[in-house]
Amino acid sequence: MPYFDTASAAPLHPVARQALQAALDEGWADPARLYREGRRARLLLDAAREAAAESVGCRPDELVFTPSGTHAVHAGIAGALAGRRRVGGHLVVSAVEHSSVLHAAEVHAAAGGSVTEVPVDRTGAVAPSGYAAALDSTTALACLQSANHEVGTVQPVAEVAEVCRAAGVPLLVDAAQSLAWGPVEGDWSILTGSAHKWGGPPGVGLLAVRKGVRFSPQGPTDERESGRSPGFANLPAIIAAAASLRAVRAEADAEAARLRVLVDRLRRRVARLVPDVEVVGDPERRLPHLVTFSCLYVDGETLLHELDRAGYSVSSGSSCTSSTLTPSHVLRAMGVLSEGNVRVSLPAGTTAEEVNGFLEVLPGAVAGVRAELGVSEAEPEPEPSGPGPDSLEVDALGLRCPQPVIELARVIGRVAVGGTVTVLSDDEVARLDIPAWCAMRGHAYLGESPRPEGVAYTVRRQL
Repeated sequence: MPYFDTASAAPLHPVARQALQAALDEGWADPARLYREGRRARLLLDAAREAAAESVGCRPDELVFTPSGTHAVHAGIAGALAGRRRVGGHLVVSAVEHSSVLHAAEVHAAAGGSVTEVPVDRTGAVAPSGYAAALDSTTALACLQSANHEVGTVQPVAEVAEVCRAAGVPLLVDAAQSLAWGPVEGDWSILTGSAHKWGGPPGVGLLAVRKGVRFSPQGPTDERESGRSPGFANLPAIIAAAASLRAVRAEADAEAARLRVLVDRLRRRVARLVPDVEVVGDPERRLPHLVTFSCLYVDGETLLHELDRAGYSVSSGSSCTSSTLTPSHVLRAMGVLSEGNVRVSLPAGTTAEEVNGFLEVLPGAVAGVRAELGVSEAEPEPEPSGPGPDSLEVDALGLRCPQPVIELARVIGRVAVGGTVTVLSDDEVARLDIPAWCAMRGHAYLGESPRPEGVAYTVRRQL
């Protein structure tokens, strides 16, 4: 059964498995102790730190291990904000950061700080000028991911780092998705990573803080990991994480070139094989192993279940697969279609046959889901039978994605060209998917207005 969700968690690398087993035998003691078992554990920890620092591109004494990538992000943001509290309490983040960054920003705002979100374009990329405009004299820290976890877009970290350096503001980079493929370029100040993203064991994160960056660890501390990550470290997992990072880096160039060909095939053929699909993310500046697309008139959760039954494990940022029924913040910030969203992230070793098999299964799965919703694969918009009214209103209250869009598609052909359709919906996803549908189908989105129940979204028929 092909596993196509390595962006969530990569399978354990063989080197990690070997290193973990060896470390369980040799690295179980307390590395802070002076007896031989402790000295042996300390040597192993030091070697792991040196290997990880070399891969990250920092000094060994700048890097500490944490219990997770999320812990590294939270510790990094809190420590940097506290270290520069005399400068001010302003935090700058991109609108598409990982939830760990945005949750830390929410906590900071709740404590009285201020947060500015830098917008992204339709590919999910920030503009360095956006950061330049957001920074001010009270900015304590800026954050930018190296590559997006949902759509794979690679961010201009080096350029943003230059902007931050000129303003005297440290830049924290969440490099969880990109560290397997190479070091992060640019003059970053703080960097975080997560071992289970590159084939290491779960429960190990990296936090690198450059010398000279004002940093004050928050919460209780002890003598371990420079006071930045207290508690007894999981040394066997740390050793396996460092060993696997070095191993995947050695394979990265060849594997990236091979997987990029397969992802290019997915990007091209999904658009050809599946009607009404939007492939999202930057087509060039992207991670080599990841592609995301959204399908009109498709319930995302049902589609993922269908693909799972067909033997393919994929992920989604669709609101239809979320317990909150709200669109992915990444897709919302990009302004792209969220319904029927599928993220495919290929692990190392994925074959062309596995990708071709997925492409054979996908069109039928999408068509089946659409059929269940009563949508014709050929053309959901009916042809007008004669002159139609100038306006119609559709009551979609209580209907969840993708049903409000389906109802809009069913009636748009009934109004005259230049006429309007207003969709009344209480589903948050409509705010994103109705404008995206208009862009895909060639109609004009006129905006929204509040109603006593729900929100009214108005569309003008263009053709």
